[in-house]
Amino acid sequence: MSNLSELLPSGGAQNVVEFVASGAIGNGKTVILNSNGTVTVVASTTVSESIPAGSLTNANAASSSAIVSAFDPNVANRFVIAYNTSSIGKARVGTVSGTSLSFGAEATFNSGATGAYNSIQFDPNTAGKFIISFTDDGNGAKGTATVGTVSGTSLSFGSEYIFNSGTTYWSSLAFDPNTSGLFVLAYEDAGSANKGTAISGTLSGTALSFGTEAVFETSATQITTVAFDPNVANKFVIAYRKQTNTHGLAIVGTVSGSSISYGSTYTFNAAATGDHISLSMDPINANKFIIAYKDTGNSGSGTCIIGTMSGTNTLSFGSEFVFNSGNTPAINVAFSLQVANKFAVGYRNQGSSSVGTVVIGLVSGSGITYGTPSVVQSAVTSDISVIFSNTLGKFIFNCKDDGSSGHAFSAVCQMGAVTTNLTSTNLMGISAEAIASGATGEINVLGGLNEGQSSLTPASIYYVQGNGTITTASASPAQKIGQAISSTKLNLVDL
Repeated sequence: MSNLSELLPSGGAQNVVEFVASGAIGNGKTVILNSNGTVTVVASTTVSESIPAGSLTNANAASSSAIVSAFDPNVANRFVIAYNTSSIGKARVGTVSGTSLSFGAEATFNSGATGAYNSIQFDPNTAGKFIISFTDDGNGAKGTATVGTVSGTSLSFGSEYIFNSGTTYWSSLAFDPNTSGLFVLAYEDAGSANKGTAISGTLSGTALSFGTEAVFETSATQITTVAFDPNVANKFVIAYRKQTNTHGLAIVGTVSGSSISYGSTYTFNAAATGDHISLSMDPINANKFIIAYKDTGNSGSGTCIIGTMSGTNTLSFGSEFVFNSGNTPAINVAFSLQVANKFAVGYRNQGSSSVGTVVIGLVSGSGITYGTPSVVQSAVTSDISVIFSNTLGKFIFNCKDDGSSGHAFSAVCQMGAVTTNLTSTNLMGISAEAIASGATGEINVLGGLNEGQSSLTPASIYYVQGNGTITTASASPAQKIGQAISSTKLNLVDL
């Protein structure tokens, strides 16, 4: 290579480069570079909210309890739902097709009497592998876990592993996406004065191994729930309540090898907290999470609060934001995996015939705003959970229909969302002329000058927005494009 021009496509000179257009491109339009070397106009797509988007589908046509579910983050549109039926632990694979659901054959994960405290999570680093933790009532109510493997729409389970040999309640399971095979179980150890306890574990194939139990609360605890921060390795948060004053509490844990250490305990609700606490980490914004809970000290209102981790093990909380002012049990919250700052809360609206309901929340700084609640299950509903897929804004609402002999039901729901083809690395420049789809035309690449603009403010810095427009707004997903040198000319940033 003898000169810089050999780095550019044919026709490249003075920061004007010829590209083939994938789709028609107007003059003065912002463009991205595709992986095949063509260029496309920067554009956004809007997905409308639809809750529910599809019909309720029977996941188990028998009396069900302890219903839990999780999506496989490595396989699009596939999840597992687990439940107890006739006190036996069962599970099956669910498949999403558009707004429809189908379920594979039922498989048994525990053939003995299974307690009311199931939890399930997929290994984010190994497709098709997940863990179910449960109270094995057929074996002294010991805390037990087993590895499940998905093959198509079929399930198989490995051996059962005891993680706590005493009576175990409220077990909650979470994987660390940053460390292969690492997970944590938090639970109430009823065999040791009901202390709040956690233990780290490692998944390898279908085998489980555990570290040393670590007590995070020496007083009697209830309603433990745990989640790892996907943006910070080895850090997790546990939310829970004491059995004495029932205040809502939270604590940061750190896994080091097979050991766990904790920071100080923080109060997120300094009043009576109901028997439903749900925790979800923000997958996009590091150190942020949300806790949803029944605020018994406020007439049982359904409430959310934003938490922030800082320093080593420090927590802080914002104000409380009520999403349902009546008695609100069966609460479950989950952040969207792709739509920044948005989450869904599923709950039973006790003040409205106990119907299964979903509300969408939006985080802005330390504040939360809510959309209009939507009824998904019009019968008396319990055992509610919401789980997000890796399709933009799509999630599943799972529940127990108490008005239909306790059958398990699921429905596809769609969060409103806007997606863009613009990323932090693919912005190419601005078209210097109109280019028909499939034709070759000129693009002012970064480092060049585009003269096809209008109404610019000289000396102002401009950004490409997710919908392709050029404005002075810099908020994500906007990308810096250049500085105006006149009302029609934009000096593009250099590479």
